[in-house]
Amino acid sequence: MSARAGVVYLVGAGPGDPGLMTARSLELIAGADAIYYDRLIPPGALDGAREDAELVYVGKQPGVPSVPQEEIGARLVEAGRAGRSVVRLKGGDPFVFGRGGEEGEALREAGVEFEVVPGVTAGVAATAYAGIPVTHRDDASAVAFVTGHEGPEKEESALDWPALASFPGTLVFYMGVKRLGENAAALIDAGRDPEEPAAAIERGTWPGQRTVTATLGSIADVVAREEIKAPALIVVGEVARRREDLEWLERRPLHGRRVVVTRARAQASGLAATLRGLGAEVVELPAIRIEPRIETDEVRKVAGALGIYELVCLTSPNGVRLLFEAMENAGLDARALAGVTVAAIGPGTSRALAEGGVLADVVPERFVAEGLIEALEDTEVAGARVLVARAAEARDVLPDALRERGAEVDVVALYETVREQPSDDEVEAAQGADYVTFTSSSTVTNLTEALGDRFPKGARIVSIGPITSETVRAAGLEVDVEAERHDVDGLLAALLDDVR
Repeated sequence: MSARAGVVYLVGAGPGDPGLMTARSLELIAGADAIYYDRLIPPGALDGAREDAELVYVGKQPGVPSVPQEEIGARLVEAGRAGRSVVRLKGGDPFVFGRGGEEGEALREAGVEFEVVPGVTAGVAATAYAGIPVTHRDDASAVAFVTGHEGPEKEESALDWPALASFPGTLVFYMGVKRLGENAAALIDAGRDPEEPAAAIERGTWPGQRTVTATLGSIADVVAREEIKAPALIVVGEVARRREDLEWLERRPLHGRRVVVTRARAQASGLAATLRGLGAEVVELPAIRIEPRIETDEVRKVAGALGIYELVCLTSPNGVRLLFEAMENAGLDARALAGVTVAAIGPGTSRALAEGGVLADVVPERFVAEGLIEALEDTEVAGARVLVARAAEARDVLPDALRERGAEVDVVALYETVREQPSDDEVEAAQGADYVTFTSSSTVTNLTEALGDRFPKGARIVSIGPITSETVRAAGLEVDVEAERHDVDGLLAALLDDVR
């Protein structure tokens, strides 16, 4: 069921990992007229919003002026009364220390219809990501969620410290860093064992998650020494001891590493997703944009007459996809390549061909033009009609080598790579990166030109292969890691080897 006009949806966005957002939350974001969002929503949470949707930031940050809660409620009422579909997007769960109850009451009092969409709350998510089960058959049959930072307007604490001290299970304090010392002392004074295990989890479920463990009596000192910052959860209970056996997130090979991905936006997502799965904090800094050129007379002519060629060479997945699109525009499909020898420069190009129903006849062991030339040594090309379909700015190594062997070579440009100008926010996010990955010479040239002296200092540069490495050095940079296999899988393997 999509978003309905005149309804305000109080939506939980989860604790920070975008993968923990519910299907319902994403559906409502995609259909909303207006979205009022908090500070701690997951990265990319608003990517699915409509282009014409109104996006309004109403988050709160310690020490920074923010929109008063009463005003947020008034805005939601106004938008609902105006007949708009409204998403109020909150970190975690709207009814767990999220003030969603207050907003729902304001809407009900004003006669505005609302619905609540629960989200995964940090109390169970961040602890799970840290390897701490909040309940355990041997340690805790109960868990209590506690605010570690009460409103400053309260004259006295609403927390019953003696009751919390005697609680027979796990205590999970939200927003507990600032008053950690006082809260720990209050628990101990009320009778909680100072030697009880405790943990602090910073940025739970986010790529930069950090966890420290200690005892209740020492956790405040450890948090101060390790400079654990908000947002953070404090866990008190025997279950914190389980982390030694159950931690997993922070054991992933790229955890704590910031990696810059420089591919075109359409291609970057796959590499970025793999890196995130390995634990990296990924900064997508697209250096190039793919501009199709399949509407030219030259491409139309070639796509409609593929059968005249004895050999067709494709040098990238982009080229394959655009050739298929040009063939479709000409009313043709994979059958147009029947009887034609098809050569692909690497496994990515070969996979793209297979997706279109064509199995490559030739795939070199080295995924560069020189490798393809070597792989074609046993193929008779003298007098043959050969098509090289590629990017406009590609090197002429392959067509020149085929012509030297007597082939009649047509070169057609299916696309060109255009420099993408990263935003200031993207450039800022890249500072402090541990690695910058380059997957082609064009990404090197365009990114270094776009960034100038703002190129991330101290980052190790990972190159997909020797041609790209030459371009890196020509730009005055040093190549720290070069992939042995000149494809994305090889680049990932090289990066992981360097981390180890």
